Amino acid sequence: MVNHLGNWRNGELGNFITLKRGFDLPQQKREDGQVPIFSSSGITGTHSTAMVNAPGVITGRYGTIGEVFYAAKDFWPLNTTLFVEDFHGNDAKFIYYFLKTLEWSKFTSASAVPGINRNTVHKETVSLPDIETQRRIASTLSMFDEKIKINTEINDNLQQQAQAIYSSMFIDNPDPAWSHGHLSDLITVKYGKDHKKLADGIYPVYGSGGIMRYVERPLYNKESVLIPRKGTLNNVMYVNQPFWSVDTMFYTEMKLPNVAKFVYHFVKAKDLASMNAGSAVPSMTTDILNAMEVVIPSASALEEFESLVAPMYEAMEANDVQSKALSQMRDTLLPKLMSGEIDVSDIQL
Repeated sequence: MVNHLGNWRNGELGNFITLKRGFDLPQQKREDGQVPIFSSSGITGTHSTAMVNAPGVITGRYGTIGEVFYAAKDFWPLNTTLFVEDFHGNDAKFIYYFLKTLEWSKFTSASAVPGINRNTVHKETVSLPDIETQRRIASTLSMFDEKIKINTEINDNLQQQAQAIYSSMFIDNPDPAWSHGHLSDLITVKYGKDHKKLADGIYPVYGSGGIMRYVERPLYNKESVLIPRKGTLNNVMYVNQPFWSVDTMFYTEMKLPNVAKFVYHFVKAKDLASMNAGSAVPSMTTDILNAMEVVIPSASALEEFESLVAPMYEAMEANDVQSKALSQMRDTLLPKLMSGEIDVSDIQL
């Protein structure tokens, strides 16, 4: 039995917040700026003008359903979204976390493309605590997200430092004695495989958007560079743990020692999207990748580069492990805090 601590109120969700449909903004009318544009799957670009003042909470109305986003600054929600127009005195960050606990699939229509009627969501019976309890809950959960954000920012900085070292060693100051060749001299490009029949497990499955799920066994267990075959072609990734790669994602096997991180920075610096070989769907081919011209550094130069950037990659991996643990802890606490099952003051962080 749930033990509500504090003053909790029961009622329809529409009594606590008002959801509103987002606004049209055709691609040709968008102007680059500082205002984030939210689609049903998250930030999809920027614009010069905001339609809604921060703080904001956004979720998918059409297309991608179930994701909830928090906007800390003024934003433009597209018409594929619903956003909270009025919080009715409730804490915005608490509402963000609360909406993440809803089972959004039960609000969807039965059409080919999932869609949500906001009036149906408004009629959902919910229980919310008083404003002070809301703020304590939101503050507790935000501590996890803030640390994850800091880890992400640190990793971005480390990534930039590693890229700067790569540029200095191999782009700005190459050794004239180094040989010239093609990317195929350094790697073997391999096709990913379908993962749908695999049971859940501990090994990450990578698609062009990142980790999709975790499965029972890996496809490859050595250092590798992942390159999208379909979709977002510029989303190149470096992996140094056993993994599975989906069939829309190439993975690579290294032909030389200490070359994986060099290959990663080499490929990442290229605009793969401009090499698109597809029509309707952006596509990359093994022929295009293999034919890329590259200066092949000496074994000693590759070893030196590895020694300089390896500690950075180890730090990034440690931050990723910590962020994953924090995310799991937050997600475990989230429904229990939102239901009043546990008191926020009992949590030891």
